[in-house]
Amino acid sequence: MVILLLAAIIVGSAAVTWRQVRSLRRHFSSVRIESFRIADYLQANVLDLNATLLQFVLGHDPRNWQKFLLNSKALDLWLEQQRPSTPPEREDLARIRSKLMAYRAEARTIATSDDDSRQADVLAVLSKIEGASQQLLSLGYELASAHRTAAAQLIDASQKALTLLQQVIFTALVLLMILSAWAITIVYREMIAPMRLKLVESRLTIERQEKLASLGVLAAGVAHEIRNPLTAIKARLFTLKKAVGERSTALRDAYVIEREIGRLERIVRDVLLFARPAEPRSQLISAVVLLREVADLMRGQMEKSNITLTIAPSANATVRGDPDQLKQVLLNLVRNAAESIGECGQITLRLRTERTSLSGRPLEAAILEVEDTGKGISAEVQKRLFDPFYTTKSAGTGLGLSIAARIVEQHGGALRYQTEFGHGTTFRIALPLIVPQAF
Repeated sequence: MVILLLAAIIVGSAAVTWRQVRSLRRHFSSVRIESFRIADYLQANVLDLNATLLQFVLGHDPRNWQKFLLNSKALDLWLEQQRPSTPPEREDLARIRSKLMAYRAEARTIATSDDDSRQADVLAVLSKIEGASQQLLSLGYELASAHRTAAAQLIDASQKALTLLQQVIFTALVLLMILSAWAITIVYREMIAPMRLKLVESRLTIERQEKLASLGVLAAGVAHEIRNPLTAIKARLFTLKKAVGERSTALRDAYVIEREIGRLERIVRDVLLFARPAEPRSQLISAVVLLREVADLMRGQMEKSNITLTIAPSANATVRGDPDQLKQVLLNLVRNAAESIGECGQITLRLRTERTSLSGRPLEAAILEVEDTGKGISAEVQKRLFDPFYTTKSAGTGLGLSIAARIVEQHGGALRYQTEFGHGTTFRIALPLIVPQAF
């Protein structure tokens, strides 16, 4: 709207400038013509009056006197019809009419004198006529000069107006350029940059899903192949434990083997869960209740490491999903947070709602957060954080976050994180918000 307004100001100012220039050109031409016309008309009539009066003085013809009277009255009437626009012009015109009256009075004096006096001093009479007419001619030129002065003032005023319009146009153009650059920046920041980010995220998600699918097929086959020998080994170990007796030193080795077999079974179970995650049994879930149940399950374990587990006050929100699977994801995130803290720290569970992009479209979402005060995640680890079988733990399988991400994606959501190395990490589970229907 502001850009359009500035563009309208520029177009309007340009149109006004063009009209002003054309009007000034026409008016200036007419003023110049008017100035010379008044001067020429007055000069011609005064010279004609002089010639008529001189003919009367020399020839004593009454017709010449009548002609002089008629022409002088016509000139006076013409002067009366003029409508000058400036005070100097009006003053000059009044002085011309006054001098014309004095000129006529002088002519009347000459006309009423006797013939002998006029003949005796013709040169003096001519000098009087010349003096009176010269004053009229001088005033005529002054009137023309006043016209030119008025035109100069008009030009000066128009020049100032044009300068002001030029400044308005220039300022509007500068503002238009600034606002255009600002608008381009806003469009890029609000539309293009988020679209590019979504495109990058979508590409990474597709690549991860393709990688997970391939690994899932491989992991399922390997897990089945490992499970069968493990079952046979476990059966033989059970027989061996009975054969060696409870007092045999080999029994301790048998327990170590049994423990490691149990660990291998857990790995196989995780691999199968990663390869073929169970379909969620969807139902409406209170997100706050889900966070409370996770807090109740993990609070005792956290207290052993002097870690405070709290739930931030928040309004309730309803989501649709499998409560057991979502609880498994939250438990995994809380355990990871505790391992990042080690001893003496705080884990905060939080629920909030916001509009975010899920499955490529903006939706109202419930955000379940697990925030810790741990060491944070380094840049090198972030690059492979969700890769299967990648772990920084000595006894980990590297499948916890991969399984958690797949479970959240099966619920139509997204698992995201924000970390600052040395200051802690916040994992966020974004799930579509179920808005209660109004009846």
